[in-house]
Amino acid sequence: MTTQWWIRSIGGLLVGAIAACSSPPEFEAATPAPAARELSDQAETAAVPAIDVPQVVALTSLTADIIQTLEADALVGIPGSSLLREGDRFAGIEVVSEGRLEPDLEKIVALEPDLVIGAAGFHDKTLDRMTELGIETLTVNVDSWAALRTTTEDLAQRLGTDPEPLLARYDACLAKAPETAPSTLVLVSRQPLLSPNQASWAGDFLAQFNIPNLTAELQGESPFDGYVTLSEEKVLTSNPAALIVVQTEADLLSQLKEDAFWGQLAATQTDAVYTFDYFGLVNPGGLASIEATCDRLANL
Repeated sequence: MTTQWWIRSIGGLLVGAIAACSSPPEFEAATPAPAARELSDQAETAAVPAIDVPQVVALTSLTADIIQTLEADALVGIPGSSLLREGDRFAGIEVVSEGRLEPDLEKIVALEPDLVIGAAGFHDKTLDRMTELGIETLTVNVDSWAALRTTTEDLAQRLGTDPEPLLARYDACLAKAPETAPSTLVLVSRQPLLSPNQASWAGDFLAQFNIPNLTAELQGESPFDGYVTLSEEKVLTSNPAALIVVQTEADLLSQLKEDAFWGQLAATQTDAVYTFDYFGLVNPGGLASIEATCDRLANL
């Protein structure tokens, strides 16, 4: 966690002194003349200090969404994500990265941000460079609902805003979890067959929804943290009652249907196969993606 964010206050100047009016007899306060009342109003307004909103560049769609929700005026730079192009909430905000390319350092520096937020393992090089330039950075790793809450609370503290409305949305999302659910296997790719264990956002999401994840406890080598590689024999042995196929590559479900093991599974024989978007279940993506996934899992 980075050092405490201090919100700067700019003090206003008081307008000149208001001429005093004599009090009439019996201690009844006189009503100021219109001009005096106007000066008094101006003086009260000027006495309220203006708040300098921190300027933030978010390099992930999720943190950009959280910042915009907590304090829209704070967000000055965003990644070029398809999720952020939907609607007009992020219209006019500088795009500082595209796809898997390194963020544009010149664009970021030109925005004169007070804080740059990036994902652990993906933006380390950029954040290190920002630190060298004296710009505050924050590295996030949202791999669980607990991490999502902690990140939201931290950002709210740095912005001087209230996180409770957003935290209430998270609670409402999780409140949709059923008491029981069928044993489930999640597949995110075919070559190799990959499935999330409990040390991933997807695995924690299933646990929060009381969905028995058949690979939750499995460990093994995988190109991605929080995921395990399965053999076709392992899939057959697990024989899930429900299958979730995440569309992370072109028509993954159709490809899986071509494999010999597919038709032998209980889930395929009872048509208990569900397709989920990549954003929301594998990658949190954004607040709307997370909430949509809650709705889908609630009806598994």
